[in-house]
Amino acid sequence: MAFLKRLGFYLIGLAIGLVFLTIFLKKKSEETGVEFCYFPNCRTLKDIRSKPLSYSDEVQKLIDHQQLDSLSIADFLREGEVDFKNSDTESTPCRTYVIDGVIKNEPSTMTVRNCPDSAIIENVAF
Repeated sequence: MAFLKRLGFYLIGLAIGLVFLTIFLKKKSEETGVEFCYFPNCRTLKDIRSKPLSYSDEVQKLIDHQQLDSLSIADFLREGEVDFKNSDTESTPCRTYVIDGVIKNEPSTMTVRNCPDSAIIENVAF
């Protein structure tokens, strides 16, 4: 059998295998809710979301005046981008992260203090 023919069969089999593998892994991740986070931004936001959230007095006032709600905060913590340059990642025991994102179609910045057992949203600037 010629080399090109064997290579063609190999590539066809590889393509079919990759399609099945993609479908299988996508279905598995949707059923179990597993999210694969390997980049620092994704891992940081996932760590913050996994802890109980509490709000500073300033943020609580925004929530009380209906300028902000828990769904907007949850979406912000899922879709935001951590600004590591302006964050204090070396402090102990709580690290402070500055997260940029969009709340109600407005660019916003959120400051979150990430402690070992909880996350505190300190400030939201629109």
